[in-house]
Amino acid sequence: MTLLKILNLRSCIKLSLTSLPNELSNFTSLTILNINIRRCSSLKILQNELDNFTSLTIFDINGCLRLTLLPNELDNLISLTTFDISWCTSLTSLPNTFGNLTSLTTLNIEYCSSLKSLPDELSNLTSLTTLSIRKYSSLRTLLNELDNFTSLTTLYM
Repeated sequence: MTLLKILNLRSCIKLSLTSLPNELSNFTSLTILNINIRRCSSLKILQNELDNFTSLTIFDINGCLRLTLLPNELDNLISLTTFDISWCTSLTSLPNTFGNLTSLTTLNIEYCSSLKSLPDELSNLTSLTTLSIRKYSSLRTLLNELDNFTSLTTLYM
């Protein structure tokens, strides 16, 4: 299955994953990874299995309610254009490596109620056209420099 291009684990309520399987690293041709597991009761950590996905364009983990940690090594996702981590209500921080995702055009981090701050490195995302950071009950800091988002056409706060 090294030619797999789309992985969709959407709405797998009974899937008892606490992290992604290590075997994902075998799918080097994967271009769309859609882990949209609304009501996920077990996914807590995304480890470094994503390192080999340099062709990945869409990463959607919307609704992983118990996800607490994203890997620091996200900067290997050099082709990533869309990242949706909305409704990850247990996520408390984003890795500083987010700023290295220079191909990113859409970033959705809505309703992450435990998120305390956004890394300043997000201001390096000059290709970003859509940024949605709505509905934070505990967000203490926002981006200091929205001026760096020269391509931004849509901002939801």
